[in-house]
Amino acid sequence: MATQVQLFMEREDELAFIRFLERNNMDVYPRRVPPDYETFKANEANFDKLPEEDVYLVASDIGPALVDKLKRGKDKGQWRIDEVRSPVIFWERCKKNDDGELVSGQIWAELEITQQTGRRDPAPERFKMLFVELENWIKKTYRKSHPKGFWVGPRTARAAKKSGLKLRENKYWGREIIAHD
Repeated sequence: MATQVQLFMEREDELAFIRFLERNNMDVYPRRVPPDYETFKANEANFDKLPEEDVYLVASDIGPALVDKLKRGKDKGQWRIDEVRSPVIFWERCKKNDDGELVSGQIWAELEITQQTGRRDPAPERFKMLFVELENWIKKTYRKSHPKGFWVGPRTARAAKKSGLKLRENKYWGREIIAHD
């Protein structure tokens, strides 16, 4: 089972998140990687290059991203990152829905041995420490939500309080989420 953190981040919170990651030398990949894709580092200078949707953050100092070529389907010919065997953090970015509400995102990483994924070895200790450090930073910097289970970035919480930005759980009939002060 993946270690998962549900969160809400607007642009300024995402930028602070990227600044925090800069020291870890993370490479950025989209969910589906075109064969001619050139990776770049997750840092403030490259922030505007980030894919709009889902992002893989690869800890390239710990190990390479292992990829497989997709052989069928609409993404045929593109590469898919093996999230179980690669030292990657999956980042589903928050986005606004048709009603202007901010829909939750998440970060997660596969750290443990599990039967479901077929992982035989646990993630490297350095990678586990990196993810725990990131998770602790979020818990220290972000605000808790009501109902429980979500972390709300400080700028996002401020926007929700001052300008009435609504936060919505990322499910079909997702509930409205409120940031604690």
